[in-house]
Amino acid sequence: MSLTVPAELLDQAQQGEVDDAAFAGCIRASLPYAWGVIGGLIADLDAGGGDFADNQVPPPDEAARGQLLRLMASDAMRAAVERHYGVRLAFQNCHRVAVFRPEAGQAYAEFTTARSQILNQRPGLVDC
Repeated sequence: MSLTVPAELLDQAQQGEVDDAAFAGCIRASLPYAWGVIGGLIADLDAGGGDFADNQVPPPDEAARGQLLRLMASDAMRAAVERHYGVRLAFQNCHRVAVFRPEAGQAYAEFTTARSQILNQRPGLVDC
């Protein structure tokens, strides 16, 4: 299961629209490693002043890797995190998450090319 959904949030979903802040809180509580990676990248982006910041460090274990994969594989979760932080997210391999400033269209476009994906490959990432 991707998320541990509190009863109140489930009730909200059954009634209609879900509050973005409540959904983001559910993601944060359910996927703390993934949320922490994104939060750390936001801090790096703010401190560095560049167009993007990316994670090059593999997760410490399979549970953490699973959290990152679940967050990035869900359009709804990824979009909620993007709205929460005001960034765009991109993903390569099993751990290379990147956060982009909204105006960094060229950097985002370059990061998400087939060329960039191929250049990011290493033998250790084949079965991650």
